[in-house]
This record gives sequence, structure tokens and C-alpha cells, in this order.
Amino acid sequence: MAENFKRSYRFAYLSSLYITILLTLIVSVFLYVQNQFNILFVLGFIIICYGVAFLIIQYRVQKFIYRRVRKIYDDIEMLDVDTRGESPVTTDMRTLIKEVEKFAQKRKTEIETLKIREDYRKEFMGNVSHELKTPLFTVQGYILTLLDGAMNDPAILDKYLNRANKGVERLIYIVKDLDMITKLEVGDLNLNYTNFDIIELVQSVFDLFEMKAAKKNIALTFDMNYQTPVIVHADKERIQQVLSNLIVNSIKYGKEDGTTEVSIENLIRNKVIVRVTDNGEGIAQAHIPRLFERFYRVDKSGSRKEGGSGLGLAIVKHIIEAHHERIYVESDYRIGSEFSFTLEKVKKFPVVDVSTKTA
Repeated sequence: MAENFKRSYRFAYLSSLYITILLTLIVSVFLYVQNQFNILFVLGFIIICYGVAFLIIQYRVQKFIYRRVRKIYDDIEMLDVDTRGESPVTTDMRTLIKEVEKFAQKRKTEIETLKIREDYRKEFMGNVSHELKTPLFTVQGYILTLLDGAMNDPAILDKYLNRANKGVERLIYIVKDLDMITKLEVGDLNLNYTNFDIIELVQSVFDLFEMKAAKKNIALTFDMNYQTPVIVHADKERIQQVLSNLIVNSIKYGKEDGTTEVSIENLIRNKVIVRVTDNGEGIAQAHIPRLFERFYRVDKSGSRKEGGSGLGLAIVKHIIEAHHERIYVESDYRIGSEFSFTLEKVKKFPVVDVSTKTA
């Protein structure tokens, strides 16, 4: 029950004033017509009339209006105990209307937010279900085929068990990514900060995916010849994961005989920016705002043929944000894409001869 009551005398003050003016005019005219007009009597009448009117009106306001106003506050408190805070109950209509409108706007905003979250939850659950059921049904199909008698053939047994194993590996891959992104979102994943050479790390990622890129004849290259190490301060394993995801994506959506280029540029405030650029399919502008959402895919069919959990870019975003850095994306459809992120540098950025830049 709301007991903190802030009295408002504005209504009683103005109402009493209007009543006193009206009655004083009537009494004055009456006395003047009767030739009994007395200024002292009129002044006394004004004081008495105003006082009586004020007390009666204020009593009625507090007795009846306040009871209804307090009911409104109590209803609000039942909906949200934190809505009013320590603000007192008031009988001032303007204040009350503002508070109720503020409450209604807050509830409207919360409802809209809940609707957005509900839509996101439904989409997320649908995506998780879709991503998990494909390898599950695949594994189930191979196992049922083997149980129906195919296991008696050694060749088929070995073939189907290998395929079932690949399905299980994909399930484990998806679950691992889900576990990681959950930890990143709740801040439960500790980062192991070290100083390392980002040039060397990029080269190791190039070496790791050299065979994958060779299948599409995609060149993995730097934008220039970096002869001096660029030392950054970050979690080396997580940054390697970021680079791996971005480079794999550039290969996955890159065109035949294309290029994936990495550049490291100096920024102010002890920062470097790492850019991963390709000349592949590119991304339509309509997709860019949702690009880092979990399970969001630009190409619903093609991306599944290429594999992946659909969580790569979401993980990339969370890892970079966990480092308190920023990630950017620029893309032109059918021209290419550029993903870039910042890192804290340790040593002075090396001066590289522009003439050594590769073609």
C-alpha cells in the first residue's frame, strides 16, 4: 500500500479563488443595490469565504480523489515494485498524468523488447533444431541401415561407420561452438593475454588452410612484405580462431582463382587494425546488420553445403568484444568483402617500404 502522500494544494487554491471571486461579486452587487455596501464587510467575507472554500475543497480532494489516485499507484506497484522508486503519491493531476504516461511508455518499450526477444528465441531454437537434426538423422540412417543387415558386409560396414563418425564429429563441432559462444556471452571465458607477432600468426593460419585454398586456386597473401614483427597484446589462441574463421569464410565464399589478402595497419592510441579482404561473392547490404547473429546465413543452401556450424562470425564478434576491441565489415555484392578488427599493439609499428608491396 502506498502511504507516502504528497499533498497538492493547487486544485483547492485555484478553485477557492474562483469561488471567492464569484461570490464576492454577487455579494458586492447585492449590497450595492441595497445601499448597504461596506468595504470592511466585503474584505471579511472574502477571507472567510476563501478559507472555508479552501478547507472544504482540499478535504474532498484528499478524502475522495486521493483514494482513487492511491489505487492507481498501488496497481502500478503490483505490476512493478521498482517503477515508482521513492516518489510520493501526489494528488496533482499533471504530475500524476506524467507519471502514468511514463509508466505506460516504459511498459510499451518492455513489451516491444520482449516481442523482439521472443522472435529471436523462436528463430534461434529453429536454427539449432535444423543444425542438429541434419547430422543426427544422418547418423541414425547409417546405424539403422547397418542394423538391418548391412553390417554383415565388411566394406559397407566400414564405409557407413566412417560416415556416421563424420556426422558425430559435426554434432560435436556444433555443440563446442555453442558452448563457447555461451561462455563468451556470459563473460565466463577467461582470456590468456600474451605478447605475440600478429604477422607470424597470420602466416601460420595461411599455412593451415593452404590446401583448402588450393582446391579453389585462391591465393592467401599479405598486402606487402612485412620484414619486422608487429607485436600485439591479446589472447593468441582466440585471435588465431578469429583469423581462422575469417580466412575460412573468405575461401568458402571466394571465387575460383581469387585472392584472400591480409593487411595490418597502424592506428592511433596504440592500436593496429587487421584487415581480411577477398574478391569473392560479397554480401548484400540488407544482410550486413544481421551478419554476426548466431546461425544467420546469407546463402541458406550454399553455406550448408560448405559445412560449418553457422556460429563462426558470432564467435568472432564475441572474441573481439571480449578483448574490448571492435570489428567492422564492408562489402559490395559480387565484388568482395573486407572484415577488419582492432588489437592493442606493444611495439612501435614497423616502417615498411611501400615498394615491396606485392602485386
